[in-house]
Amino acid sequence: MISKAYLIQKLISIPLILIALTGHELAHGLMSYKLGDPTPKAEGRLTLNPFKHLDLVGTILMLVAGFGWAKPVMINPQYYKNRKVGTALTALAGPLANFIMAFLAIALYAVFARVCIAIGFYNYSVISAVYSIAVLFASYNLSLMLFNLIPIPPLDGSKVLGAALPNRTYYKMLQYERYYSAVLIILVFVLLRFGVFDNFIYGGIELILNAIIKLFA
Repeated sequence: MISKAYLIQKLISIPLILIALTGHELAHGLMSYKLGDPTPKAEGRLTLNPFKHLDLVGTILMLVAGFGWAKPVMINPQYYKNRKVGTALTALAGPLANFIMAFLAIALYAVFARVCIAIGFYNYSVISAVYSIAVLFASYNLSLMLFNLIPIPPLDGSKVLGAALPNRTYYKMLQYERYYSAVLIILVFVLLRFGVFDNFIYGGIELILNAIIKLFA
């Protein structure tokens, strides 16, 4: 039987996931636009409206498994001065945005806790609830960051890695990119079945999150 606490956590998770996914894709679009590509703006992706960025399967995975993806931002690398470097920077912008949001979530909680102490507000249930939400939001962002940095097309990590690949290999990889999404979905479910993600995704989240928390302890 599903507990009340579990349902509350999932309800709270929905807006947190929407913000994390939106920030990730918006960062992609903004970076590409700053590098001279008008495509993200023309496609309406330079927006905080989460429904412009959501991918159904990726969003459900975020809610159920704790990691996933959003709808990729359409870009045109032909506008970049250096196609490979521009594509890598655009890909890296999403995970970087997630790291910044995770860092800010814990930082803002630290400020909130110190203000509570300074004014003598000792309602631990409120402080604990804010802490739980901050950690949950940070965890979703770190999950998005780590998952998307896996160097498997069409994830961001493959494009970052592409900057170091020979041109022939790089363009060959891009040529078949549209076929990789289906393969990725199958691979994710296979890896989930055998718990392969436990050490990389969940272990990585714990490691980075603890480091951030200790920074503000």
